[in-house]
Amino acid sequence: MHVVVIGAYGSAGAAVASELAPHVGKRVDELTLVDDGDPGGGLCILEGCMPSKELLSAAAHRFEARDDGRLTGKPHELDLDRVVAEKNDRTRDWAGHRRESVHELAERDGIEFRHAPARFVDDRTVEIGGGPDEIGDGEIIEADYVVIATGSVPNVPALPGLDELSADRLYTSKDTLHTTDLPDTGVVMGFGYVGMEMVPYLAEAGVDCTVIEHDERPLDEADPEFGDELLAIYREEFDVDVRTEVYETSITETPDGVRLGLDDGTHVEADAVFQFTGRKPNLDPLELENTSLDPKLDGRASEAPEDGWIDATMRPPNDDRTFVVGDANGREPILHVAKEQGFQTAENIVRHARGQPVEPYTNVHHHVVFSGAGVYPFARVGHTPRSAAEAGHSTVVATRDASDDGVFKSKNVPHGLGRLVVDADDGTVLGWQGLHYHADTIAKTFQIAVEMELDVRELPDRAYHPTLPENVDGLIRECAAGVSDE
Repeated sequence: MHVVVIGAYGSAGAAVASELAPHVGKRVDELTLVDDGDPGGGLCILEGCMPSKELLSAAAHRFEARDDGRLTGKPHELDLDRVVAEKNDRTRDWAGHRRESVHELAERDGIEFRHAPARFVDDRTVEIGGGPDEIGDGEIIEADYVVIATGSVPNVPALPGLDELSADRLYTSKDTLHTTDLPDTGVVMGFGYVGMEMVPYLAEAGVDCTVIEHDERPLDEADPEFGDELLAIYREEFDVDVRTEVYETSITETPDGVRLGLDDGTHVEADAVFQFTGRKPNLDPLELENTSLDPKLDGRASEAPEDGWIDATMRPPNDDRTFVVGDANGREPILHVAKEQGFQTAENIVRHARGQPVEPYTNVHHHVVFSGAGVYPFARVGHTPRSAAEAGHSTVVATRDASDDGVFKSKNVPHGLGRLVVDADDGTVLGWQGLHYHADTIAKTFQIAVEMELDVRELPDRAYHPTLPENVDGLIRECAAGVSDE
């Protein structure tokens, strides 16, 4: 059988390719890997979560230095030329490693890599290369299975005037990662993952930011207290003006910058607008209108499951030989999820070819947002109290403020909180949320506890020395004390 993977440089596509490669010459006759990325290496490596951490690292150092009252003198300024140059050096290395791994696979018999665009002629008939106007100029492949792993592109809101702005008045997340010349003032549209991570960097780089937040608070996946705490951190520690419960109505370019109108009758004027309005599946170049696949504009098909146009096996309901993985399916655009979906998809292709039932992809909720310049990251593993109750659990919940632990204070990072939820009857650890210093690292402890369904009463509740996990120990002790002994 012949398998075509479109988007082989990305995290999901590379995962599919690496898992299918050992089957080539056995169950798989031919494996064609396609990607037209230049230089190639995947979104996360080149323009996403990895280069953003380079910028946040610099911002974090400046923030902690200027925020510490024990230090004197003016805070350092960010050398944007050096920040961006070092970021570029590292991302080139990371992307090069990804490209090399894909190209090494293509050196094996039965595997080829094509650096070219791909589009569908019909269901599972793919044209690789060729001209943009007429099907038939490129190589036509009749595939037995097709994997769509084309990632995502910025979501551009339908805001009057946005497409009329000059290039120097509009910054996307990609622009922000690459620029060494930021404006003095900016209005930020979008306060999701990208906005929460990039705004503190802008603030530490000297941009006076106004953020537009549609809801009462950010962090939709968290309990309200975490969103409220995050708002306080951004307003008080980073001096960011966050406007909540308002929507953009229009934007116009002025002689000095931009003017963003809001639905409460007010407006914001700034030198430029930062468009951090999320991402959407990158499907347009594939010409899916030539197939029976139907993602529609909102990412849903008329007969698709409630959570999207593909089901949990990563397939549309009307095609059991086409798989859509990673950001391209719009389900959960997170790097580790893309990889796991890729591994599961490769396994399912082999299982389906053998006549065996395929397995759905399931995962325990595990997200990290590097908010607060990464000094105050938010992390969530498993259930919140609300989702646990909706799943039928009776629960014990413990909440602990970072300010209750002396170690957070002594390290001059006193903000934030942690919350643990366990089953009240058998003590099973169901979930944890943390918004505090090193929450991204502490999340691994709770990932183990949640995924192994450990009993909170059997977890060690003492630190080997006064350290940040004192907060963890307190949550464990409180929940253990509330679990039924019957």
